[in-house]
Amino acid sequence: MGFGHPAVITVAAVLVLSRGFERSGVVDIIANQVLKVGERLLLQLLVLVGTVVVLSGVMNNVGALALLLPVAMRLAREHNTSPSLLLMPLAFGSLLGGLTTLIGTPPNIIIATYRGSVTGESFGMFSFSPVGIAVALVGLVFIVVVGWRLTPKRSGQASTEEMFDTANYLVELNVTEASKANGLTLQQLRDELEETIPVLAVVRDDDRRAGYNFHGVLKEGDILLLEAGPDELKLLEDKVGLSAIAEPEDADDGHENAESADDSPQDKDADQRQPVNTEGLQLIEAVVRNDSIMVNRSVRQLRLNQQFGLHLVAVARDGGRLKQRLRDIRFQTGDVLLLQGSENEMSESLSTLGCLPLANRELHLGQPRKLAMSIGIFALAIMAMMFDLLPAAVAMSTAALISLLIGVLPLREGYQAIDGPVIVLLAAMLPVGEALETSGGAEIIADALLRFGVEWPIIVSLVGLFIISMLLSNVVNNAAAALLMAPIAASLASGFDVSMDPFLMVVAVSASCAFLTPIGHQSNTLVLGPGGYRFGDYWKLGLPLSLVVLAVAIPMILWVWPL
Repeated sequence: MGFGHPAVITVAAVLVLSRGFERSGVVDIIANQVLKVGERLLLQLLVLVGTVVVLSGVMNNVGALALLLPVAMRLAREHNTSPSLLLMPLAFGSLLGGLTTLIGTPPNIIIATYRGSVTGESFGMFSFSPVGIAVALVGLVFIVVVGWRLTPKRSGQASTEEMFDTANYLVELNVTEASKANGLTLQQLRDELEETIPVLAVVRDDDRRAGYNFHGVLKEGDILLLEAGPDELKLLEDKVGLSAIAEPEDADDGHENAESADDSPQDKDADQRQPVNTEGLQLIEAVVRNDSIMVNRSVRQLRLNQQFGLHLVAVARDGGRLKQRLRDIRFQTGDVLLLQGSENEMSESLSTLGCLPLANRELHLGQPRKLAMSIGIFALAIMAMMFDLLPAAVAMSTAALISLLIGVLPLREGYQAIDGPVIVLLAAMLPVGEALETSGGAEIIADALLRFGVEWPIIVSLVGLFIISMLLSNVVNNAAAALLMAPIAASLASGFDVSMDPFLMVVAVSASCAFLTPIGHQSNTLVLGPGGYRFGDYWKLGLPLSLVVLAVAIPMILWVWPL
């Protein structure tokens, strides 16, 4: 029964439509303009956060953040700004923007559907807008003027450059006549090592070929350029007889000069060989999205090289580079990957894997015909909802279906756009929420809250309800928080014998205020790695922002939705 619920259908349809916007190029046009903002940090924050607030109101907020994340990283690199100052405000802005419309965030859809099941009339497309816009604007001003100062500033260039300082790890290994690697292909070399140590390039007679494009066998005199630490170097020497080329030392005394004079010309050439130039090896950084097929899987399980043509060079997590063997790493949402692969195939491979490139993302304008159709379909769906011609679930799912049928979005990408874990969680939690209501559990909890709040003004109970829902959303999915708290809010309103609308609105706003932890919302998790954040960094900005939202939301709700 859960998968057929209107809330589940609407969320899935919005995810598909959001991917259609990305595919058609609607958002890329906006992102291309954002890149022209200049070097002033406050202006960068205002434009970035303001843009994501607007976009999150009309599309999935995680999708809006994912589209602007590469733009923020590029701004940070071009203007020598720490990305940690931009990414957390950007993530929090996507949550604020979701408050402004029915389809902006799943809690709004859930609350609207719940109201419809109780009263027979759901909240409309813009019922959330008066309160949501006020909260989003005040939150935006707070973040741009004060909040960004509370985010940790990671020193130096972009934090991913610090995590992946390849100059400190790239080594050159020489293939000698006695090396076991002599005569092996790179795939055979990997099989022999039983390790996914990526070969970035093979140099033969001053001709360098990228590792992913080298298909022959290794010969004596070849140089392998790869990234390896002490453990990997020992493995390479012990198993296949590859040893690092020593840096040439200056010969100052006559004895050393005499020895060098006796060296063969071949040895002289080896000693005077210059370090290999790493430019153009097509290294790219990417972050693992929450809907990625890589989550909880390893390189071997994914067949990253054979199936996708990508070499994994390094992985960073929680702001630091992982030191364990690459083959043992199981990827998590928010991991930042350093990958190498063919430039022509990189974009498609990353899209299939569910990874978001953090650099060198080419902005495209899409096809004008598809762009116009995408906007037109969405506008018709919104009008159908505004004039009560169709329920939200029917309007959104019809728009998503039309987008797929006319080719705005390929069927495969439409399938990939649906966030399976979120949909399953919603479908599973809906019966739990209904059971909480039908079993009397919601009424018991509401009665307990009433006993504490009977001697206080109702506004105190609203504040308490807000805080409970907000804390819950920071440890579980925000949609689950809304599902659990909606029947409690309705029972609480019934106990006070007042309208349930302000209580439901409190739950809708507070369930989206997951600002305290990186696990509270997928947007927070997505910026964890690229921003170089740690778990405890989020509450420093998140707690003051939560208090600001609370201070604005409660009076606005009581004004727009009186008791």
